[in-house]
Amino acid sequence: MRVHVAFTPAEAGRAPTAIVVDVLRATSTIAQALASGYRRVLCCGEVEDARELRARLGEGVLAGERNAVAIPGFDLGNSPREVTEPLGETLILTTTNGTRAVLAAAASAETVLVGSLLNLEAVAAAARGGEDVEVVCAGVQGRFTIDDAYCAGRIAELLGGRRSDAAEAAARIARSFAGPLEGLSASENPEHALLGEDIAWCARESVLDVVPRLSRLEGAAAEIVSSTA
Repeated sequence: MRVHVAFTPAEAGRAPTAIVVDVLRATSTIAQALASGYRRVLCCGEVEDARELRARLGEGVLAGERNAVAIPGFDLGNSPREVTEPLGETLILTTTNGTRAVLAAAASAETVLVGSLLNLEAVAAAARGGEDVEVVCAGVQGRFTIDDAYCAGRIAELLGGRRSDAAEAAARIARSFAGPLEGLSASENPEHALLGEDIAWCARESVLDVVPRLSRLEGAAAEIVSSTA
């Protein structure tokens, strides 16, 4: 098994299995939502796509952000702490970077998993020992971020296999920090100032057993459901 890390979605290739990472915060929110009892998360690229999807389905909890700020008129923002008590069966989520990265991966990979530190061991176990894996970092508006690289490096270390240069670089980035909180706090992204307690929440490793997995496309949305490692 070959393991590669794409530090931005634009660098992603066409590996059989993709693990999408937007640790602050979309993939952490998806993992937490499914672990807390939401039946599915529908990932949308655009705000209007999310609104139209709920109107068409006649149900769904609207959640998301743009530039780390909750979207006006939505039920929730993009905090994993907001989804611990489900408000329905379906969470319809749109974010600046993470949900778009999920949709991009859905267009190229046969299997798409959603990874974070919260479900670190579970997602690595689900992908380990199979076909080639590419960990795809969402980054911020197409740019590299240390927090996603840290999380990707932790996943790459647990996957084993043969690492590409990029996967080895991510693993070395991860090992350069004393712990996950330091790794997630290192980015210079000014939006981090808006995340508050979410950084510490997302820095907890392997507290969830859920493995979010692409089930199908629902119109312009990617349906993510849960399985266990």
